Amino acid sequence: MTDPNTTPTSATSATSAEQADGRPARSRSRRVSRAAGPGTQGRPGNPAKVAEPSPMTADGHPRVAPPARPDPTPEPAAEPGVEDTHVTVGAIEDREAYLTAVAAIAAGHGPVAVDAERASGYRYSQRAYLIQVFRRGAGVFLFDPIALTAATPSGEPADAFVELQDAIGDEEWVFHAASQDLACLDELGLVPDRIFDTELGARIAGLPRVGLGAVVEELLGVHLAKEHSAADWSTRPLPQAWLVYAALDVELLIDLRDAMAARLDAAGKNRMASEEFDAVLHRAPKPPKAEPWRRLSGMHTLRGQRALAIARSMWFARDAFAQETDIAPGRTVPDAAIVAAAAANPASRKELSSIKSFTGRASRSEIDRWWAALEEGRQTTDLPSLRSTGEPTLPPPRAWIDRNPPADRRYKAARAAIATRADEIDVPVENLLTPDTLRTVSWDPPTELTDEAVAAALTALGARPWQVEETSSRIAAAFVAAEQPDAPEPEQTS
Repeated sequence: MTDPNTTPTSATSATSAEQADGRPARSRSRRVSRAAGPGTQGRPGNPAKVAEPSPMTADGHPRVAPPARPDPTPEPAAEPGVEDTHVTVGAIEDREAYLTAVAAIAAGHGPVAVDAERASGYRYSQRAYLIQVFRRGAGVFLFDPIALTAATPSGEPADAFVELQDAIGDEEWVFHAASQDLACLDELGLVPDRIFDTELGARIAGLPRVGLGAVVEELLGVHLAKEHSAADWSTRPLPQAWLVYAALDVELLIDLRDAMAARLDAAGKNRMASEEFDAVLHRAPKPPKAEPWRRLSGMHTLRGQRALAIARSMWFARDAFAQETDIAPGRTVPDAAIVAAAAANPASRKELSSIKSFTGRASRSEIDRWWAALEEGRQTTDLPSLRSTGEPTLPPPRAWIDRNPPADRRYKAARAAIATRADEIDVPVENLLTPDTLRTVSWDPPTELTDEAVAAALTALGARPWQVEETSSRIAAAFVAAEQPDAPEPEQTS
């Protein structure tokens, strides 16, 4: 919680004193040694003697000193940002402080700004390591879900925030890019009934940039530094500069929500935004990939089923180790190292260890684990197919002209019509209708190319009502035109 009686601190100075992992940052300044002049022997502690220049030139004229260079214009001092004047903030880690904060939030009024910080790229899990909440009349509160879970009698994450959920569950929650936070909040039992997403609202409103900093600057005239967005939020203790950054992520969200709502209302886009917010809130999670190991970077360089079997076995070994240690898989052994080992197919543990490209912080400390996985891949009789046998997917559009020319004509005609409409209403084309939806209905259209049939097909694919109304008749007309005998031959799709 922000304490108005604490002394303001400089977020900028704190930022420069910390690295992303919380350790003191090394100074960027470097000691510059003075180099000896040409033909001299400069040594530390025994500087070389440099001859003074002669007062006369070679032709006997007095030497004239060159005019002094004007001093460079000093750069204007940077104006202090909102981070520089922010009061000291702290994370709530015990039950007593948590319950006090919940009472204050419940006594506040209006929508509730919510954000979560994860440690993506550092940890295996996608759990939240900090929860930020702001409400008018209450203030800003930063909750440490790891400490609060440990302080809960059951020790279960879903039990740590029951009181907070009861206090704000029926209120509107304001996010910026809600899809990034809803899953990790759900793990803690924090589930909103309705949301307002300022990032999605910015897209519908037609803003050119939709990042939080850009939108805040555009609508509120406040500049936010975003230097800690990729930090390791599992770090403990969290540096003060990070906590200030986290607080600012929600302190301005309610004002931003009001400004965005006014912008959407003036453009007649309230219904569009409302349906998009509801779709994000109720979107089902994507099912897990059938063969996730095939997403290893560099897999295309492997030749033969045996190499694929080794890569698969090592991928699963790495995934198990990463989950066990809660470290991002790529930080244990990178994809390139697994692919290199699979391609080399070493005959012994020693040979595996000697592969220079087999790198990573756990590449040698867990060498027995990797060797066992490699051996399993080498000996298995369950060889993977050379091509993925997972969920069916459409071929890339560039191949349609050869594999399905009618679909190619439909897709190109409809894509042009959708792009035109997106420009007319000032909405990004991918928000007017997702590319996957347009490709799917173009590849497998309804039997009757009527407005109603296309509308039903789009609805079945998950398009929102406003999207169906804006696009169904245009897609139907484009499909009909593409079926005509005099339709122009499609060009190669890139």
